[in-house]
Amino acid sequence: MRYDYDAVVVGAGPNGLAAAITLAQAGLSVLLIEANNEIGGACRSAELTVPGFSHDSCSAIYPLAVASPFFAALPLDRYGLSWIEPELPLAHPVDDERIVVLHRQMAAQIKELAEDGEAYRRVLEPFVSHWEDFVGEVLKPLLHLPTQPVLMAKFGLRALASAGHLARKLFKTESARALFGGLAAHSFLSFDKAASAAVGLVLGVLGHAVGWPMPRGGAGRITQALGNYFQGLNGQIITNRRIKNIDELPPARAIFLDLTPRQIMAIAGHRLPAGYCRALKAFRYGPAVFKIDYALSSSIPWKFSNCAKAGTVHIGGTLSEIEQAEKLVSKGELPNRPFVLAAQPSLFDPTRAPQGKHTAWAYCHIPHACEIDVTNKIETQIERFAPGFRDCVIARCARGPKMLEQGNANLVGGDINGGLADLRQLIARPTLSFQPYKTPGQGIYICSASTPPGGGVHGMCGRNAAILSLRHDFRIPPNEALHTK
Repeated sequence: MRYDYDAVVVGAGPNGLAAAITLAQAGLSVLLIEANNEIGGACRSAELTVPGFSHDSCSAIYPLAVASPFFAALPLDRYGLSWIEPELPLAHPVDDERIVVLHRQMAAQIKELAEDGEAYRRVLEPFVSHWEDFVGEVLKPLLHLPTQPVLMAKFGLRALASAGHLARKLFKTESARALFGGLAAHSFLSFDKAASAAVGLVLGVLGHAVGWPMPRGGAGRITQALGNYFQGLNGQIITNRRIKNIDELPPARAIFLDLTPRQIMAIAGHRLPAGYCRALKAFRYGPAVFKIDYALSSSIPWKFSNCAKAGTVHIGGTLSEIEQAEKLVSKGELPNRPFVLAAQPSLFDPTRAPQGKHTAWAYCHIPHACEIDVTNKIETQIERFAPGFRDCVIARCARGPKMLEQGNANLVGGDINGGLADLRQLIARPTLSFQPYKTPGQGIYICSASTPPGGGVHGMCGRNAAILSLRHDFRIPPNEALHTK
């Protein structure tokens, strides 16, 4: 059969770009197709409020991008990508009297947590000290033979626990418990679920190892750099083309879908066995987010000065408050006091707003596909620790699950993680397989966040899928496919 391309990739988010780059590095001809008018997926920037204010349309803070072994091997700095690291990765107001922060340096963290400092060190320092090995393992499929078995056994003993149980078992103070609770809430899981502690541990380790940085100029700089590098490898990009049927694609030896199971079923279900289709239909999506981007007349008037030094602020209060909020969301209910994540990028990157003005964003977790506007709930939470915040707002752009999905079809029902990341779907993502990227369809691969290691901007879903295809379809050993800076 004659092929127009060696490979075609559908979807130009970070994972689609990573798959395309990996294939192009091996010398293959690769076409990358994007439905929107620009590449980037959930990693883009735009003037969402008023002219002159640049906002990150979805993701904004990138510890996994900096830690990604694949991204680290690319010369993205030559394509305009540079990183800003705030003084503090994270601040977390606990109540009217207390705030706890995440420091880069472990010594400072031990001091910050006082009587819980030594317990914190015992849990996280083994992974911080070997963070490159650790990240290399956690960004692989869960079903693999670890190259660092002792390190990962230590991690597994903690990671498989529920977040609520682990926080109370490890820590005595409300500050330490709240800090871990905020980290664990990034899992979108109820704190009584097994493995809800895993994401909290990983994010804590990365906070010390690489920080929680942001790209200078906005999220779009990441995918712009990836796209330009890919084109430098003779890769071809087509935008504004939505694929409704996989048969529309030009002939290729391998097809990569940076899509979630729902879209895959819609465009490629007729090319897949019935049993596999049933498994994809059983794939579960997780809770949603409601996100607000702000143009501000001044910086946020935080009660605690450390909030203005942190790239990210967790607004949720005590562990029990966060725990209750996440439990209600997992049950399909709206909490009165949702767990809110907030940031003010213009404090650290003046390119984001006109002189003297600021940008900010905040989002909270809500039930999947919820259509209720929770702007007031989010702003009430912010005002709790920043009285007068609403007086600073020039304009806001509030988007719930429906609008988020309209902007990016992979955000099904407002789920930004590509599917629920509970223990079952950490193992079977999207189906139970030692090769989860390869579908039974001839030459068809999945490379989205619905495959391991899941959500986050790290590119490893695309990278892993492409490496598998290079072995199976092109007989190219992985070491021969690697070209680094």
